[in-house]
Amino acid sequence: MQSVAAELVALLAEVAPRLARIAAFIAVGVFAANVAVAFGLIRYVAGLAGWLTRPANLPDEVGTAILTTAASTTAGYATLAEYRESGLLDDRATLVAVTINTFFGFVQHIFTFYVPVLIPILGLRVGLLYVGSRAAISLAITLTGIVAGAVLLSPPDDAADELPDGVASDGGPAVGDGDEEPRTRRETVVDALLSTRAKLRDIAPRLVLVYTIVAMLTASVDISAFTVVAEPVTGLLGLPGEAAAVVGVFAIDTTSGAAFVAPMLGDPFTPEAAVATMLVGGIVSFAFSTFKRSIPFQFGIWGAEFGTKVVVVNTVLKVVFIAATLAVLLVP
Repeated sequence: MQSVAAELVALLAEVAPRLARIAAFIAVGVFAANVAVAFGLIRYVAGLAGWLTRPANLPDEVGTAILTTAASTTAGYATLAEYRESGLLDDRATLVAVTINTFFGFVQHIFTFYVPVLIPILGLRVGLLYVGSRAAISLAITLTGIVAGAVLLSPPDDAADELPDGVASDGGPAVGDGDEEPRTRRETVVDALLSTRAKLRDIAPRLVLVYTIVAMLTASVDISAFTVVAEPVTGLLGLPGEAAAVVGVFAIDTTSGAAFVAPMLGDPFTPEAAVATMLVGGIVSFAFSTFKRSIPFQFGIWGAEFGTKVVVVNTVLKVVFIAATLAVLLVP
């Protein structure tokens, strides 16, 4: 009994930092969105992203969430969740916005991981080819979202009708009939804080529950066993025999996988074969990270039902465009 309790404590200690970080970003994102709406700041930020939202038939205000994603994926998603719950977005429009978010979520990793870590390991040619391939995949998904919005969504009929209660069509607070005193800045900020606290109370229990369950499952499963699928896949693609081992390492840790393949660049791996191998490793890694991170995060943000839709859309689009990129890289 004591050993079980000790294992549970260890698992909670493992997930606690991630949960705290996610909760902090959610709080910042939701609070910023509430303040931007309340003070009318949203119309300035939204205008910058209008070239994305308008072709996709999304309200201009959604541009704030899309641009926020470039700085913090968690904050961007939290802002979208706030818009969905307020009624600014329905489920279909939210899925379109989530899809458009993809490239902007990738952008932050260029400066935090790809440029300072991966390119020095792989060298300039292979590093740029890999980063460029990943950028093209993310951009293709974003463009797919824009096209989907243009086809599947109707243009907002009236901005005022689409905005949450209490928000005017220009992004500022709605004007009443004159009977109510206008709120002070302090009262507006306090209201935003209260709304943020309510959001965290709604999301936090789901995050704790799902992340703990996933941590318990992954701790009891040998993840490396899933990489046995790599050998037939790499063989089918005509990659060198060493590719299966690279995929296995890359699937578990991206940095280790890059360091593992680096000494083999040139022989037996051409730049294209090396990038293709890493992309295959990315698919396997993506399958694991979806279970370990994406599902708990998306369920925590959206709830199980809509979170499942987000996970499915993200997964299908990434696999499709990674497969397309592999075809381009490996065509003789």
